[in-house]
Amino acid sequence: MRSCLCVVGLLAALLSTSAHAQYANTSLGLSAGYMRFTEEAQLEPGLFLGLEASHYLDAGFELVSLSKIALPRDPVTGERVVGIAPSAGLRYLFAEEGVRPYAGTDVSYLMVFRTASTLQYVGIGPNVGVDLFLGSSTSVGARAQYNFYLRLNEPLQTSLTFSLGAATYF
Repeated sequence: MRSCLCVVGLLAALLSTSAHAQYANTSLGLSAGYMRFTEEAQLEPGLFLGLEASHYLDAGFELVSLSKIALPRDPVTGERVVGIAPSAGLRYLFAEEGVRPYAGTDVSYLMVFRTASTLQYVGIGPNVGVDLFLGSSTSVGARAQYNFYLRLNEPLQTSLTFSLGAATYF
């Protein structure tokens, strides 16, 4: 009986501490933005849609993922091409309450599907942004990122990205 009371007391303590947490630790959201490539990439600037996720680790650090799909125009052929760019990274939150400014870096992969060929790049990109909570489980945010993409036997490619997003936390 005594051990049963200890277990019930421990569970009550755990449940009461988690009930006081103001913000959840995991998010899933959608974003839309603008992506501008360097001239060497042979892709015109364009819009993209993204699916993003984050998970709070500890001490202000979050694991993040952003997968983008874009339909830029190939300036040589004039046709639309499909580009996908999944990424994973780490960011540091300067504040963890209702307004969350952050800085981080992502490792990304860019694949561009063209009629004649498929281009593949691997890259890294520093980013900065801010998320604003509208309640305890919904946020909107803005993000800017500068990616450096590598491909064998080609010059360094870069892209500048701006996006707006909305996420739900659970």
